[in-house]
Amino acid sequence: MNTTETVLRFINSLNEEDFATARECVTDDLTFTGVLGTRHGADAYFTDMERMKLKYNIRKVFADGNDVCLWYDVIMDNKPILSCGWYQLEQGRIRSFQVVFDPRPLFETAK
Repeated sequence: MNTTETVLRFINSLNEEDFATARECVTDDLTFTGVLGTRHGADAYFTDMERMKLKYNIRKVFADGNDVCLWYDVIMDNKPILSCGWYQLEQGRIRSFQVVFDPRPLFETAK
C-alpha cells in the first residue's frame, strides 16, 4: 500500500466508524495538531475520534514522497468545514498530521 492509499484507508475507516482499521494506519506515537488542540499518542487521538465521529468529504489529494495532503470538508456539528490536512508517514504508517481550518462557524454555533 502506498502513502496515499494508507491515508485514504485511514479517512475511509473513520467515515465508517471502523476505528480498529483506522488505528492500523497510524503509529503508536501519532501526533495530531489541529486548530483547537494537539493530541500525543494514538490512544488519545482515537478516544476523541470515537466520541466526535467526524465525517470527511475529500475534494483533492496531493502526495509527495512520505507526505500526503488532503483538501476536504470535515463535517462538524452538521456543518461542512473546509479543511486541509497534512499527513506525514513513516514506514507506511501515519506518524503525524496537522489540520487547519477556519473555526469561526463552530463558534457561531456555540453562541
